[in-house]
Amino acid sequence: MMEYDFDEQLQKNLAENIARVRSEIRSCCIAAGRDPDEVTLIGVSKVFPVEYAEAAVVSGLKDLGENRVQELMPKIERFSSLDIDVNWHLIGTLQKNKVKYIVGKTKLIHSVNTVELAEEISKRSADNNVTTRILLQANVSGEETKHGFAPHELKRALDNISDLPAIEVCGLMTMAPIETYEGEAREVFARTRVLFDDLASYIHSDSWKVLSMGMSQDYKSAILEGATHIRIGTAIFGDRSKYVAM
Repeated sequence: MMEYDFDEQLQKNLAENIARVRSEIRSCCIAAGRDPDEVTLIGVSKVFPVEYAEAAVVSGLKDLGENRVQELMPKIERFSSLDIDVNWHLIGTLQKNKVKYIVGKTKLIHSVNTVELAEEISKRSADNNVTTRILLQANVSGEETKHGFAPHELKRALDNISDLPAIEVCGLMTMAPIETYEGEAREVFARTRVLFDDLASYIHSDSWKVLSMGMSQDYKSAILEGATHIRIGTAIFGDRSKYVAM
């Protein structure tokens, strides 16, 4: 019998939040003429204790995301000890010296933002006889505070990355700015979708299927613009400020 760390009230709260988000996903997909099954919901449990991630999985979530390798690894180990199968996504900035710790342990790395990082992932993956699925991070908003390839850099990046051994380039990830006017996030998502489609024609790969965009504050707009993966933290797990302050 598995022994979880969470209490029943936490699990009940998260189950309600997940159900609410799934309902919104369905409504957005209907509005966009899409199949809700096309959208993968990733629960982002960053900074929350592992029991939150456990409760979310027991509530039906199959995909979890973390921003930092040092938070991801203890959760992977805990889930392994409980024999829980879950898809882990690394969605935050990945340093080259941390790649060795996560190769073979993620469903998808969303945040590949340099050719050099892709080369390191390729090398470590080949050394471990695994294939690592990655997304290229696109800085479509042009914000200096955000990482990623500028739109005009992506084709050259694909030229350098797509043939590397032991990695599979599956699409794009982007982040929208905090809106200064209504509809700003959706504009960024729309531009990213155009870029994604253009690159699909350029790369001609059956693996090019993933468009990761949208978080708690803007995932509805992202779905309307074609997101296949959305990264939801606050809308599922709640306010993380008390854990950030610890």
